[in-house]
Amino acid sequence: MCAAPTDELVQQWESEQACLRQQVVEEDTEDWQRNPAFSGLERVGGVDLSFIKGDDVNACAQLVVLSYPDMEVLYEDSQMVTLTAPYIAGFLAFRETPFLLEALQRLKKNQPELLPQVVFVDGNGLFHYREFGLACHLGVLSGLPCVGVAKNLLQVQGVNKSEEHQSQIAALEKGGDSFPLTAASGKVLGKALRSSDKSSKPVYVSVGHKISVDTAVRLTHSCCRYRVPEPIRQVCVSCCVMCVVPGYMWSIGHYLQAEIHYSPIHSSSSSSSTHTDGKTSCGNGTLRSCMRHTVTAYFQTSPPCLSASHPAEVTNYFLFPSAAVTCTVLDLYFHFFKITSDRTVNSLCVA
Repeated sequence: MCAAPTDELVQQWESEQACLRQQVVEEDTEDWQRNPAFSGLERVGGVDLSFIKGDDVNACAQLVVLSYPDMEVLYEDSQMVTLTAPYIAGFLAFRETPFLLEALQRLKKNQPELLPQVVFVDGNGLFHYREFGLACHLGVLSGLPCVGVAKNLLQVQGVNKSEEHQSQIAALEKGGDSFPLTAASGKVLGKALRSSDKSSKPVYVSVGHKISVDTAVRLTHSCCRYRVPEPIRQVCVSCCVMCVVPGYMWSIGHYLQAEIHYSPIHSSSSSSSTHTDGKTSCGNGTLRSCMRHTVTAYFQTSPPCLSASHPAEVTNYFLFPSAAVTCTVLDLYFHFFKITSDRTVNSLCVA
């Protein structure tokens, strides 16, 4: 468990947020942003940090980079991390940003040609208690344009789930339609966007850094095949594979009556792989590496259950020293796992 937050820590974080908030750029800074077709944009990134259900310490930090406009996966990075900062509403970035920033820095160091030109963050930007959410925090520290996309409405600064808000959602007739999220002060903090014709439930888009709100909304819509923009959806798919596979492995292990050893995680384990065909590599990919080298004690008690609200929050990991058994199972069942997780995420994204 993380240590309980102190008043002194909260004041320190408020001060840091106020200082960093002054560095946020709320307008377009890149030539491709001003082009109606986003000509010149070739790579878009997505980041998220997914938690084990019932565990506020162990998590999986994920980064994906997709081609634009084809939305093919070019790069994936997954790392198991241990969080030390406590959760405080409005200060989520202090828990998550260091690990997401490290993922971007690893990419910049190892394969700078694949660094994304814009990053989609599963969370809010300016649409925040102090107008400095996770997308702003990551944008300022990385120097990259960032867009915050939240699946649920943060009720803040006078914006709430009122009858007026619900009626505005009902008035969104087609994909691309949006309406402003206006604070009590009159400032537009973001927009509710109907991102797909297939889903009437909007996403909430806000500026992170180095992009205007209108451009952020246009770009988000252009990246959507389903409700959630593809860079974030692909992060969910990657996380979901890591969540769903352990559940199946529990059943398969019992079915095969295989002797499976496990031990608690004592340190993080990371893996990354580059893909040019948009598919995860079974031979050298994130899935196989993580299944070999990461572990959780959940396996010894009961099969992990997939959460309908967030498939990645039940990310359970376990160690299989017997690589031969592990790899054989993965080789046989990988495509089934991948298809299942894709369908699971798609159903959640369309809902």
